[in-house]
Amino acid sequence: MDGLFDYLNRSKTAYHAVENAVSFLKDNGFEELRECDNWHIVRGQKYFVVRDGSAVIAFCTGKENGFNIVASHADSPCFKIKFNPEIKVENYTKLSVERYGGGIFYSYMDTPLTVAGRVVLSDAGNLECKNFTSANTFVIPSVAIHFNRSVNDGIKLNVQTDMCLLEGIFCSGGLEKELEDFAAGKKIADCDLYAVSAMSPFITGYGGSVFSSPRIDNLTSAYASLEAICAAKPKTTSVIYIADNEEVGSLTKQGAGSSFLYDVLSEITACLGGDMRTALADSFFVSCDNAHAMHPNHPELSDPTNNTLMGRGIVVKHHAGQNYTTDGLSSSVIKEIFSRSGAKYQDFFVRSDLPCGGTLGTVSSAHVAVRSADIGIAQLAMHSCIETACLDDYKELVKGLTGFFSSRIKSTGADSVTIG
Repeated sequence: MDGLFDYLNRSKTAYHAVENAVSFLKDNGFEELRECDNWHIVRGQKYFVVRDGSAVIAFCTGKENGFNIVASHADSPCFKIKFNPEIKVENYTKLSVERYGGGIFYSYMDTPLTVAGRVVLSDAGNLECKNFTSANTFVIPSVAIHFNRSVNDGIKLNVQTDMCLLEGIFCSGGLEKELEDFAAGKKIADCDLYAVSAMSPFITGYGGSVFSSPRIDNLTSAYASLEAICAAKPKTTSVIYIADNEEVGSLTKQGAGSSFLYDVLSEITACLGGDMRTALADSFFVSCDNAHAMHPNHPELSDPTNNTLMGRGIVVKHHAGQNYTTDGLSSSVIKEIFSRSGAKYQDFFVRSDLPCGGTLGTVSSAHVAVRSADIGIAQLAMHSCIETACLDDYKELVKGLTGFFSSRIKSTGADSVTIG
């Protein structure tokens, strides 16, 4: 699990997650394509393309038409540093932030944080983005119980007033100076910087299988797709899509709601001399994003007859309102593939009286309309600064996705398929 832990630790933001994914792909023989160039794609080769530094699509071309696609996302809830962020209160200096995604605010307090993201450098009219991680650690201090005696009865946090990072005392311009040193004489045109957890992954409790880490949602899915596409023996074209901005709706040029995936699939089809309509008919989309495990302290929050548990394998997610794309046929397809691969799986349904979150599948379906299933691994404390999951489930996910990429799913009618 060293590779997974290293990826979780180094991928502080979506920009870093994609940069590290690119390094992994290059080390495994993938050739880089650029959207601004003409492409020459041949069968049996491996390629990848990056959009805006925070989304990547990689693919291995197979002998037969059709696409086996696994989509995940690189972003996680955090706080974005505002422009001109310093606020001075007496001898304190703090950094003003705004929320990114639906994080659990209190989990970001009194825990090590750092500042990371990308910096746009300007040099004689040339603009270059460079990823940045601060060498410093920061904290968002909570209010002592002595000043808020009812804190354990519930707390309501305000991003503007409660979630500012402490930059220092008798100190201002610290972040600005660190960024200037990073720029090494070049002008800083702008930046996208975030306050993120500085914690490293760690094994939790006894047994060696439970682990905790920042960004388990959804970098475990992203890294599993990377490992699986390299281990598979594809018959059709295997595709991984690590998208950005899922936590804020996916409706960006690099998100699942963009044309990025469709554009790449169209170009692959054109280069290989295929037909897009029939290629999509023989395709399958896996939306790979984590699921909620039954909470040991609050089992009543889970569905009474579909308990999703850590250590029980891959989760196949269902929802009548199509927040998840899984239906009876697509569920049958993915479960058959998992069974053939020897991968354990279980089903997830949200309690009928609780709202259900959404993910990549339904958003992507508006652009790439193929059979689809939503899957992931079960985890606790989703959207917390530190989340918890099971290493055995991660291994099952890699096994199941490898089997998926090695399978041939062919349409034999409007509502029938064969799996080879």
